Amino acid sequence: MSAKSVFQEEKNPRGIPKAPFIANVEEYLGGPDGAVETPLKNFQDAIAKYRYMDANLTQRRKGLEDKIPDIRKTLHMVEFLQERSEGKNKSDDLDDDLSDEENSDNPKKLLTTTFELNDTLFAEAELEDTDTVFLWLGANVMLSYKLPEAASLLRSKLDLAEASLKATIEDLEFLREQLTVMEVNTARVYNWDVKRRRERRLAGEADGKKVG
Repeated sequence: MSAKSVFQEEKNPRGIPKAPFIANVEEYLGGPDGAVETPLKNFQDAIAKYRYMDANLTQRRKGLEDKIPDIRKTLHMVEFLQERSEGKNKSDDLDDDLSDEENSDNPKKLLTTTFELNDTLFAEAELEDTDTVFLWLGANVMLSYKLPEAASLLRSKLDLAEASLKATIEDLEFLREQLTVMEVNTARVYNWDVKRRRERRLAGEADGKKVG
């Protein structure tokens, strides 16, 4: 019996194989004299593979749970700048009838905000009106985007990250169900073997008494 035969052909949507439940241990082992060492080793190998996948997905889940709030914060800031820019443009249209001299007496009001230097340190900054932002894309790459393009890109990234997180959580739940099934299978085969050994020992003792 190979380790490959432990897994069923049935898989979840992301290709994680389903673990079989061994309802009839004797039939699974091929009869009352079936060996348990190889099946038990195969079960342990399968459990190790499930745990490896579980560890990777747990790490992925943590990364997404850290990443999604950052994307949301960035998107909210871009949307705020976009609303501010659009509001400023409307205000400028209403003030077209003012003279250049009057406008010169009313300098543009800068936006005062704080930005994060590290997890516990923030600094204050003043921002001029802008229609462009720079976004980190990963791998030390930063590109400039117009505000509408940046907002669209961030919404797309947020949707993808949230969908990925949902799928990862579903996979983790599925994996833990398969781990439980394989641990139950291991216990069932082990207990069946213990019972078989005990029955054979008792039968041998009974035969010895008859001979005596």
